[in-house]
Order: sequence, then C-alpha cells, then structure tokens
Amino acid sequence: MEAPSRVRRDIPADYTVPPFPSLFWPPQSAKIILYELDEMWKFTLFWTLILYGLFHLGAVGVAMLMQGGKRMSSWKYLWLVPLVYALIAGAEALIAGTLVGLIVGASYLVGGFYMSTWIPFVWGWVNVLVLIVSSFRIQGGL
Repeated sequence: MEAPSRVRRDIPADYTVPPFPSLFWPPQSAKIILYELDEMWKFTLFWTLILYGLFHLGAVGVAMLMQGGKRMSSWKYLWLVPLVYALIAGAEALIAGTLVGLIVGASYLVGGFYMSTWIPFVWGWVNVLVLIVSSFRIQGGL
C-alpha cells in the first residue's frame, strides 16, 4: 500500500523543524515558518499549555493568599489546591490547544498559506482570553 501524500509539496529541501518557541522579531531576523500540520498543532498546544499554566498559577496564588488569615486547620488540605488547579489547567489546555491547533493548522494548509511561529502564540492567548471571558457570569437582557 502506498503512503498517503502530503497536502503541501512545496516544502524547501533544506527545511528543518524549528525548535520551540522560535519566535522571531521581523526587523532583526529571517522568518521562521511552520509547514506541517503536526508542527502547527504542537506549537499551538505548547503555547496553550504554558499560558493556561501561568494563568492558573496566578489564580491559585490568589486563592492561597486569601487563606492567610484563616485558622491553621484550613491549611491542612490547602496543598491540594495547586494540584487540582494544575490538573484542570492541563486538561483544559490539552483540549483547547488540540482543537484550535488542528483547526487553524488545517485551515492554513488548505488555504495554501505558510504559518509563522507567532500564529500559535497568538492562538494560545486567544484560548486564555476565551477562558477568562467565559469564567464570568453573564446577566442581562441579551
């Protein structure tokens, strides 16, 4: 059986997968491009994991600080809070990063575009901002 062909056939012969994070500043260096869907997915997933972790770490820091004036008995199980937040952040980031990475990567491939390494970084922030906005309760007459 023949191996399936790739969607893109115009990948340069000397192309190597850029190391993560490979963010470039346009005036100072050449562009770093992602050509394969699995690279696009991995970069988006990694950025989403990192950013979700940072924001959940901030939330757990606030939760721990709020316990500062409590009795010592409430500190007995407080070590579970960072663990629970880390598990939740990992699960949410895995789902969001995978879905967004595959959808955006497939859109770029089908459209015939190249993906800069900044695009997964931006989509990681979009994932975090959607999480933050969806955490507020919406009331009113929409």
